[in-house]
Amino acid sequence: MIRHLYSCLFYLGLPLALLKLWKRSRKAPAYAQRIGERFAHIPQRDDQPLWIHAVSVGETVAIAPLIEQLLERQPDIPLLVTTTTPTGSERVKTLFGDRVSHCYCPYDLPHLLHRFLKRVKPRGLVIVETELWPNMLAACAKRKIPVLLANARLSERSARGYQKVSALTRPMMQQLSCVAAQDNEGGQRFVELGLSPEKLQVTGSIKFDHQPPADAVTNGLELRKQWGEHRPVLIAGSTREGGEDGMLLEVFGQLKQPYSELLLILVPRHLERFDSATQQAEAAGWNTSRRSLNNATAQTDVFVGDSMGEMATYYAAADLCFVGGSLVETGGQNPLEPAMLGKPVFMGPHLFNFSDIAKQLEQAGGLTVVSNIDELTKVLKQRLENPEQARQQGATAHAFVEKNQGALERLYQLTENVFRLEN
Repeated sequence: MIRHLYSCLFYLGLPLALLKLWKRSRKAPAYAQRIGERFAHIPQRDDQPLWIHAVSVGETVAIAPLIEQLLERQPDIPLLVTTTTPTGSERVKTLFGDRVSHCYCPYDLPHLLHRFLKRVKPRGLVIVETELWPNMLAACAKRKIPVLLANARLSERSARGYQKVSALTRPMMQQLSCVAAQDNEGGQRFVELGLSPEKLQVTGSIKFDHQPPADAVTNGLELRKQWGEHRPVLIAGSTREGGEDGMLLEVFGQLKQPYSELLLILVPRHLERFDSATQQAEAAGWNTSRRSLNNATAQTDVFVGDSMGEMATYYAAADLCFVGGSLVETGGQNPLEPAMLGKPVFMGPHLFNFSDIAKQLEQAGGLTVVSNIDELTKVLKQRLENPEQARQQGATAHAFVEKNQGALERLYQLTENVFRLEN
């Protein structure tokens, strides 16, 4: 009954969802394209693909190693990857080309899921991390389609939110075939929400097994040549809405006084904020360049990374790496991206998206967590004064990543078992 009420409210809110798409399309026109896919207007297919649902860029990048394993070891099994954002769609295309199919995931409404599953006929569903939808899981359960929650994470904060709607949450937990959790703490939270303990497998995070593009370091060095190879470089990667760009520009302004040659790479998480970040940097009086314009020079103060798929290049080009979403309450982005490149990592206090990984990386000595921008300014100044300390922190971060690799193979074996894939 509660799911039917949820569906009714979703139907009532559908005009608002469409309005949100329209508003986003004013800054990112791709949101106005392929709308029919969100209503499951897709071609009929009879090849029974394995359906992999990743929300956006982060989830797509996270699951990419598993997709590559499946493409290599199970070449006869077609893969359909769904996302909900155009940036996620673009990432799928960039990473896999025509080796996988892509469409937008339909809205979580019963008749749309019925149409989608009738046309796709998936042999199974892999959901990346924690993208759980009541009607999606109910529709799969009704058709006996196995569902694996892969690389699953569940923060204490998110678990409290799910607990508040336990009448919706408990059936979802019972409909999952298996949960491959990143860590023990997160795994136990799934059990507390209603998952049967025998359905839980702690495989670790496959983010440790992700390898940066082979040309990331080379491309990073090429960028440094444009700015001046000798200059110290700070990156603010994957910054989020809520004022984080302005905070990092303020930190940069404080550091620029004693370190006049310092350069800031500013990379907003979402493409619709590229213009805003550029305008803020220019309003602060900084000589600002953009990756898309290829106009960086030795006089550039702030370099806006307004491209998709080059985060590894930007981290490789930096000496000090701040990972965004952590000075504002959005939970932080992945600290392993710079760590795997041997870079010292810095984050604010809001880390609930990666709480376990961040805690371990901090304890190992590869991550420095600060409470506010004053602390961030202070610790960055210390590293600029002592480059060898920064390099040692980066080496520690890289060693931590290497020590924790192996989750990918465990997840692949679990995927084979859940979906009964032939060897």
